[in-house]
Amino acid sequence: MPRPDFPKTIVDFQRRFPDDTACRGYLFACRWPEGFRCPACQSDRAYEIPGRLVWQCARCRHQVSITAGTVLHKTRTPIHLWFWAAYLTSTGTPGISALQLQRQLGLKRYETAWFTLHKLRRAMVAPDRSPLSGVIEVDDAYIGGVDPARRSGRDAFGSATIVLTAVEIRGKGTGRIRMEAVDDLSADALCGFVQDNVLEGATVRTDAWQGFKRLARLGYDHQSTSLRAEGLVGREAAIALPHVHLVISNFKTWSRGTYRGVSDRQMQVYLDEFVYRFNRRRTPMAAFQTLLGIGSHLPPTTYEEVKAGPVFAELTG
Repeated sequence: MPRPDFPKTIVDFQRRFPDDTACRGYLFACRWPEGFRCPACQSDRAYEIPGRLVWQCARCRHQVSITAGTVLHKTRTPIHLWFWAAYLTSTGTPGISALQLQRQLGLKRYETAWFTLHKLRRAMVAPDRSPLSGVIEVDDAYIGGVDPARRSGRDAFGSATIVLTAVEIRGKGTGRIRMEAVDDLSADALCGFVQDNVLEGATVRTDAWQGFKRLARLGYDHQSTSLRAEGLVGREAAIALPHVHLVISNFKTWSRGTYRGVSDRQMQVYLDEFVYRFNRRRTPMAAFQTLLGIGSHLPPTTYEEVKAGPVFAELTG
């Protein structure tokens, strides 16, 4: 028996999840679509322990949390608010800032909204996602400010974050993407990014930057274009790698429009959010269940872990 389907409209969502009881029922159906089965003794009889989000086996008394392995693990926030946060985050095309989420859900503290969004963002990267395949464009970009004291070209962006982007080409359109913030443009960083995200044997198109030369030895069909030899400079450089430049441009527009900018230390989680949205742009409603982390068995993210990562502040609109 498959898991229950997802709400298709906001009216459907409100009808199906009016309170925590309905949300608990949905989580139970997702975790045990064929009925409860105790992981310890395989019994099919259990009862819910009220107020604890836990089911206890009637035979061996083993307890199972219906939120374990999801972003709701050990949460103190009402479940229906988590459902609303996941819905607003996954279905809204431009996304939502922490300040907007606080207003929409009537949360008393901004930090609650901020933490909720960061936990949801950490559920946006599936640990078992399949690598990109076929024909791939790969390029680097600089997100952030420009240091006028530095030299021209790649060296001019000393204060910006280096972001690597890989884009699948599907006919005249764009398939899936991957984006990652890196410390430098060394061959280790560039080729490591490709190996982590692109299937071996795929065709990889890049510019002629020397850091990409190792790709051919790593089993890729590497096709490079020298922008200088082709006379492509400035905005004309996008002609050689049009799909990846369009994705980078879309990310810059999205981050400025929704969050009014992103700090360097927070960059990766926002790149992950953009990739998640982009790769599900044709099926945004189906992303709701994925975002809750149902069935993914992700390790729980604590408040301290989130604060220890990106700076504890978010530029909001």
